[in-house]
Amino acid sequence: MIKRIKNIVNRYNNSIQIKLMVAFLLTTLLIMFMNVLMYVNTNRMLESLDEVYTENINLNEISDTLDNINISLTDYLNTRSSSSMENYYKYVQDYTHLTESLHGDISSNELLLMERDIKKMSESYVELTNYALDGKRGGNIEKYKVRYQESCTVYKYLKSMIIELNNERFRRNALIYQEQSSNIRALELMNIISIFIIGVMNVITIVILTNSITKPLIRLAVAAGIVSEGNLNIDTVPIESEDEIGVVTKAFNQMVENIRRYIERLRENMDTERKHKEKELLMESHLKDAKLKYLQAQINPHFLFNTLNAGAQLAMMEGADRTYTYVQRVADFFRYNIKKDQDEVTLAEEISLVDTYIYILNVRFAGDIHFTKEIDESLLNVKLPGMTLQPIVENSVNYGIRNIDWQGEIKLKVYRQDDTVCISIKDNGIGISKEKLEKILSGKYHADEGLTDSNGVGLDNVINRLNLYFGENDVIDIISEGENKGTETIIYVQNTVS
Repeated sequence: MIKRIKNIVNRYNNSIQIKLMVAFLLTTLLIMFMNVLMYVNTNRMLESLDEVYTENINLNEISDTLDNINISLTDYLNTRSSSSMENYYKYVQDYTHLTESLHGDISSNELLLMERDIKKMSESYVELTNYALDGKRGGNIEKYKVRYQESCTVYKYLKSMIIELNNERFRRNALIYQEQSSNIRALELMNIISIFIIGVMNVITIVILTNSITKPLIRLAVAAGIVSEGNLNIDTVPIESEDEIGVVTKAFNQMVENIRRYIERLRENMDTERKHKEKELLMESHLKDAKLKYLQAQINPHFLFNTLNAGAQLAMMEGADRTYTYVQRVADFFRYNIKKDQDEVTLAEEISLVDTYIYILNVRFAGDIHFTKEIDESLLNVKLPGMTLQPIVENSVNYGIRNIDWQGEIKLKVYRQDDTVCISIKDNGIGISKEKLEKILSGKYHADEGLTDSNGVGLDNVINRLNLYFGENDVIDIISEGENKGTETIIYVQNTVS
């Protein structure tokens, strides 16, 4: 069990699916990491740029608020407007809040010292403006005028210091901004280089991975193409991995080897079978001749007895001439059957035998059989096995028209159809069922050999002899459309007569 689990783990470790997932996951994580790093660094640079001019903005606000204090104070001193006083207090509060952010300690930094001076001077300026406002409200003209003049002097000096500090801050911030801009451009360049490197690494990874997959597949496809053309003399396809492609390659190599062994065994068997086949063909040739002679020799003695008995009865009832003719016909009939050396006859001879047979039957049964012929005289020299047509006519009499309530008719027709000679024997008797017809054509049905009026050569005998003689299995066809619709037997002979 443990070994099986290890095999499963190793199989998945070597799986193409796992390789693809790991490759794409690593590249995706690397790209995500670079994007996050670029985002963090860019935001940090942007924040630094935002902070560069923050101090200038604060100094501008301080300067604007200082102007508003001076304007609202002047307006109140001139008009004593309550709105001017409210504006004054509001601006003073804003100004005090803004100046609190300025550096207030002693420092060696010149800019920080300027901030400290502005902060201290701003406190003095606010005190002077408050004194001037209080003097105006108290009606002390001399006091608010003096304080107002002093505040104006401080205002001008304070304003110039703020402007100077702001300009100095701006110059230094401009240098910082340039430095930060250079850093941002360097970061952009580094990001572009990093993305390029990652892209190149991804391409290399994809090329290596796809090459490791497609190269074995191409070799396998080439080998399969060679095998499909019937060439099994190829080298074994090398197995470079234990993944799915390696498994398929191993199976392909094993398949080719098995086919080679199978073909080798097949060749050996074919040589052996060919030798046996030659012996079988020789034996079959002798057996075919023996079967032809044996099947033609199957004559039922009951038929001979019945026909001779009928001749004796006729001799008693009528004159000698008719008796002579009848007996002569009977003698001709049996003389045809006992020709041991006559395997092949002409169609004319077979038709003559049928005429003799119909004559004998009509004598026996008082002319109950109505027999007609429609024959192409140019086809009478066609060759076929002896005793072929008479058993078929006999079958039509015994199993077709013997016990029907209407006039029995049998028609013999010989005609040409393209290059085939067709010999048709058709009756209007009781017909043959579909199941029985299938058995006759397949050779599974055998007539009753105990039937006393038969000459012993059944329809199955005729079918077998025709198949043996012509070497085909579709020489004869039997057609019956249903009950009381008669039966037609057609023999197809390839025309060899010009």
